[in-house]
Amino acid sequence: MNRLRLGVNLDHVATIRNARGGRHPDPVRAAKLAAHAGADGITAHLREDRRHISDDDIDRLSSEIPLPLNLEMAPTAEMQDIALRHRPHAACIVPERREERTTEGGIDAAGQYDRLAEVVNALRKAGIRASLFIEPDTRQIEAACAMGAPVVELHTGAWCGAAASRNTKERDRQLALIRDAADCGASLGLEIHAGHGLGYETVGPIAAIPEIRELNIGHFLVGEAIFSGLDAAIRRMRALMDEARAKSDGRNTA
Repeated sequence: MNRLRLGVNLDHVATIRNARGGRHPDPVRAAKLAAHAGADGITAHLREDRRHISDDDIDRLSSEIPLPLNLEMAPTAEMQDIALRHRPHAACIVPERREERTTEGGIDAAGQYDRLAEVVNALRKAGIRASLFIEPDTRQIEAACAMGAPVVELHTGAWCGAAASRNTKERDRQLALIRDAADCGASLGLEIHAGHGLGYETVGPIAAIPEIRELNIGHFLVGEAIFSGLDAAIRRMRALMDEARAKSDGRNTA
């Protein structure tokens, strides 16, 4: 089977902790549990306002977890310096606005080409796998490729929103955009990831896209952990991903 990796984003473990202060619940403890449950990597977004993940979390995640760390970061001098200091396995460059509740869309790789190319180059020289979180759009994919980013992560938020609304036409359109973008990126030699808003009911069609190598999922898993526990939530997500990928592999080899 063309195994699909699962990156677990633990930002909102820190959100719960920060609501009261102190150290509980601990994102590092959650990361170790995620590793045991079948995660392939840990994702953490260090925001400029430190609303959830903190600098200390990044210090500890970098030194204590048994999985690769993917640092989500805005393309600022401060975040670039932090990435170069810690040298995580990967760094995903995302847009960031202080007033947003969560990342609201992909970064404009084409419109911010020069600045993003500088960040990608600095990360590459430090041995950090750079990726760009972008919309499933050919123009953005081509820009990411041209600046030397080896990975793109496709924003799946619009697909998840359309699926939740039961708008069949829009759901199919959004899924087609992701499929076409994944095919385009792979044809250019990029490694394709995807994420944002994925849950049990929406992960299957995305996991079935053979060009996608990794999904990054966080908010849903942390929320579902309230009801079933984090271990059980991750294991179920892992099983759904594997089932969808196995069916896709079967169709592609038939």
